Amino acid sequence: MGPLRAAREFSTRHAEASKIRVTLFGSLAATGKGHMTDKAIEKGCAPLHAEILWKPESLLPLHPNGMLFESLDRQGRVTDTWEVYSIGGGFLKSASCAGDMEKVSVYPLTTMDAILVWCKDQGKALWEYVVDCEGEEILGHLSEVWSVMRQAVERGLDVEGVLPGGLCLQRKAANYLQRAKGLRAGLQSRGYLFAYALAVAEENAASSGLVVTAPTCGAAGVLPAVLYYCHKHHDFSEKRILYALATAGLFGLVAKENGSISGAEVGCQGEIGVACAMAAAAATQLFGGSPAQVEYAAEMGLEHHLGLTCDPVNGLVQIPCVERNAFAAARAMDANLYASLSDGVHRVSFDKVVKTMLATGRDLPSLYRETSAGGLAKTF
Repeated sequence: MGPLRAAREFSTRHAEASKIRVTLFGSLAATGKGHMTDKAIEKGCAPLHAEILWKPESLLPLHPNGMLFESLDRQGRVTDTWEVYSIGGGFLKSASCAGDMEKVSVYPLTTMDAILVWCKDQGKALWEYVVDCEGEEILGHLSEVWSVMRQAVERGLDVEGVLPGGLCLQRKAANYLQRAKGLRAGLQSRGYLFAYALAVAEENAASSGLVVTAPTCGAAGVLPAVLYYCHKHHDFSEKRILYALATAGLFGLVAKENGSISGAEVGCQGEIGVACAMAAAAATQLFGGSPAQVEYAAEMGLEHHLGLTCDPVNGLVQIPCVERNAFAAARAMDANLYASLSDGVHRVSFDKVVKTMLATGRDLPSLYRETSAGGLAKTF
């Protein structure tokens, strides 16, 4: 998504160019073909021709997912350049600015500790902080997000076959759903949750449908699975689901601002780990948890993914990514139960885990950060 957006922006600025040359560096080049980055760039540059160069052995200074865009005239001369980075979830960072390229944040509080103090002082819930900062119109946007999530689950449950890319990995969601129906009641809930998460993760892997980055495409199945399960099997209203989405997004935002959601920067803990935290927070709020219990659930969702590597086989978002979505959805529900049984008091805060996640990720060797050079990618 990041390369697609960057290609559209650069080619729009240079409609007069003869072609666009794009050099991909580091992790982006190492797994770019498996992630179909080249196809995204070609689509973003169209109708201009895109020439793509791959340099997995080289890095640009600010992030492992670096890109250099160059516009060329008919004589092959470079007329302009742009160094830009894909930092996860479709977000971009330019070398010319300190932060990401999104609009200035409307959130005055940047840590969960500070937001919890606000909730206590105001007597409000976490989702109300989101609405206070964003305005009521955020609920309209979240309604669209929930609609896309729900459609991705239902679409994925209705498709069978082999995922593209060469691993010959069978889609499992439809079969898991049918088998879950035959389980005894105590196991059915977990079976349904697995099926819903697999449905969205397989839709992403097949690139055949629209998914929501939550916080990334590779982790897109976790939050929809938990919300769909709560909506379908516990009869939570759409309004309650939207409030839970607002809270989930708030935890994702704090993780992005103070840590990272990029597998290339911090490993899969920044993708699946943050997704699990978001889903755990959403579920705990839905089941009546206090802000402290919600924060505790999110903290556990991320803490127990610390150190998780990002080692996609063949650079595809399939092995181990698809299964990880299912297991993270289950872990989110476990974190919800554990936090709900507590009084919300715990020693390690979500903010501290985010800080630890960032430090741990930077300590991971590059072969475990979305380069497909180590771990399962090498063993398999």
